[in-house]
Amino acid sequence: MTRLFDSLKIKGLVAKNRVVLPPMVRFSVVEKDGFVTKGLVEWYEDVAKGDVGMIIVEASCVSEEGKLRDNQIGIWDDKFIPGLKKVAEVGKKYNVPTLIQIHHAGFKDKIKDVSEKILDEILEEFVIAFKRAKIAGFDGIEIHGAHTYLISQLNSRLWNKREDKYGGTFEKRMFFTKELIDRTKDLFDDKFILGYRMGGNEPTLEDGIEIAKYLEKIGVDLLHVSSGVPDPERKSPVKVDVPEEFPLDWVIYMGTVIKKHVNIPVIGVRNIKNEEQASWLIENNLLDFVAVGRGMIARPNWVQHGKKSYFKRTGIKVD
Repeated sequence: MTRLFDSLKIKGLVAKNRVVLPPMVRFSVVEKDGFVTKGLVEWYEDVAKGDVGMIIVEASCVSEEGKLRDNQIGIWDDKFIPGLKKVAEVGKKYNVPTLIQIHHAGFKDKIKDVSEKILDEILEEFVIAFKRAKIAGFDGIEIHGAHTYLISQLNSRLWNKREDKYGGTFEKRMFFTKELIDRTKDLFDDKFILGYRMGGNEPTLEDGIEIAKYLEKIGVDLLHVSSGVPDPERKSPVKVDVPEEFPLDWVIYMGTVIKKHVNIPVIGVRNIKNEEQASWLIENNLLDFVAVGRGMIARPNWVQHGKKSYFKRTGIKVD
């Protein structure tokens, strides 16, 4: 039986356990200039020395115009590399694989009206941002393809009604992602991996499964299943059908379903509060990794606390 505290190798990187810090945008410790702050570096160090298995650094924007809020870190200029390097060095110091999420907020349902030229320019900005991330020393990149931001908008058959290379068929809605991966494939090797945060409901779980299988096919190493552009017909906060006996959040459920359809590791996220919930998901082979966000903000040493909880619950000590 696989345990929450067992390691997992992805290509040439080893996560010491199955707990991931997801990309949590720390607005309270980031200024409006886009630079990494001392407080942000200290936050990541607190988490890294708390024995987390993997860190995914918060959304870094590829252009100043694509920020989700003013106080968001940037990767749209070489001037940000020194600060980003400090974060990457934290991961190296504590032997924690550290990826950085690359992001653009996009245009919401107006994505259908954006010119092809603008999307071409943003695609190039993503390519350059990938190169900066590697120069900064990260262990990989997570493409932000969820939460109704740019790439989620393009993936969505509800919002993307384009009739050019960026929309129409399923493959054309995925063109931006595929072209981005094709144009940066030389960056990725055993020590630099590609993750993708995707919407499990884009707008349905069936769409999410199709996207996940396609992402694996075009070279993604690690999937992180979250939410996408929801089906407006579903008025409930729960956007997919979840079996009554499933005890956790509907977004976590989507991750467990998508895992059944791919061979690459899957991270599940949302409302995981304690070690027992996380262990249940890993021990039953429902997910490969569990992301703990708010719990880490409250307790950066969440993993160390989880080891004590596990020992108290099972009598098994974890180093």
